[in-house]
Amino acid sequence: MREENQSSTLDFILLGLTSQQEQEDFFFILFLFIYPITLIGNMLIILAIHFDIRLHNPMYFFLANLSLVDIFFSSVTIPKMLANHLLGSKSISFGRCITQMYFMLVMANVDSYILAVMAYDRAVAISRPLHYTTIVSPKSCILLLVGSWMVGNANSLPHTLLTASLSFCGNQEVANFYCDIASLLKLSCSDIYLNVKMMYLGVGVFCMPLLCIIISYVWVFSTVLRVPSTKGVLKAFSTCGSHLTVVSLYYGTVMGMYFRPLTSYSLKDAVLTVMYMAVTPMLNPFIYSLRNRDMKAALRKLFCKRIS
Repeated sequence: MREENQSSTLDFILLGLTSQQEQEDFFFILFLFIYPITLIGNMLIILAIHFDIRLHNPMYFFLANLSLVDIFFSSVTIPKMLANHLLGSKSISFGRCITQMYFMLVMANVDSYILAVMAYDRAVAISRPLHYTTIVSPKSCILLLVGSWMVGNANSLPHTLLTASLSFCGNQEVANFYCDIASLLKLSCSDIYLNVKMMYLGVGVFCMPLLCIIISYVWVFSTVLRVPSTKGVLKAFSTCGSHLTVVSLYYGTVMGMYFRPLTSYSLKDAVLTVMYMAVTPMLNPFIYSLRNRDMKAALRKLFCKRIS
C-alpha cells in the first residue's frame, strides 16, 4: 500500500538538456522548429503516397507507415518538453512518466523493425525481381507490419512493468528531457539487477532488425555486383542509398546512447537522444523525397492539386 501511495503522489523533475537558462531557451526554439517540420514533412509523405496510385506498392506502403511512426515518436516527448518550458515547470507525474517511457519504447522498436522490413523489401526486389509480387504480397505486407507492432509492444511491456514496480526515494531528478529508462533506474532505491539485465536484453532485441538489415544488404550487394550493367548497379545503389542513410543515422545514435555502462550515463548523453528522437524523424522525409524521383513527382502533384 505504501508503494502504491508513493506512485500516485510521486513527481519527477525533468532536468532537460542543460542547466543553463540561455541554452535551454536555444533548445526550446530549436524544438519549436523541429517538431512542426517533422509533422508537416511526414504528413506530406503519407498524403503523397495515398493520393498517387503509382506509389501504391510495398516500398511506399512501408515508407508511409515509417512516417506515421515518426510522427508518434516525436509526439511522445517533444510537446511535453515544450509545454514544460512555457509553463516554467519541469515536473511530470509518476503515471505520465511511465506512460511516456512505454510509448517511447514502443515507437523506437516499431521504427527499427519497419526499417528492417524495408531493407528486406529492397533485397527481394533487387535479388528476386520475378518473384517479388509473390513474396512481398499485400497480405505479407500487412503481416510484416502487424508483426512489427506486436514485437515492439512485447519488447516494451516488460521494461515498463518492471520500472513501474520499483521504489523511488531521495533524488527525483531525471537527467533527460523525457522519462528515459536508464535515468529512472539510476533514481531507484530498489534492487535494479533484473531491470538492468532486461534492459540490455531489450537492447539486443531492439538491434535484431539491424542484423536483418545487414543480411539484406549483403544479399543486395552480392546480387548487384554480379550485374554487368553499370547503369543497373548505380540504380540499385541509388534505390538503397536513402534507406542506408536513415539506418546509419538512427542506429548510430541509438548505439551511442545505450551501448555503454549504466553508471556512465550523464546529462550530456541526452544530446544523443535529440538526434534519434527529434532530428532523425525530421530528416527522414527529406532524405527519402530528395533522392527519389517518384516521391518528388508525387509531392509536386499533391501541391498542384491543393493549389488548384
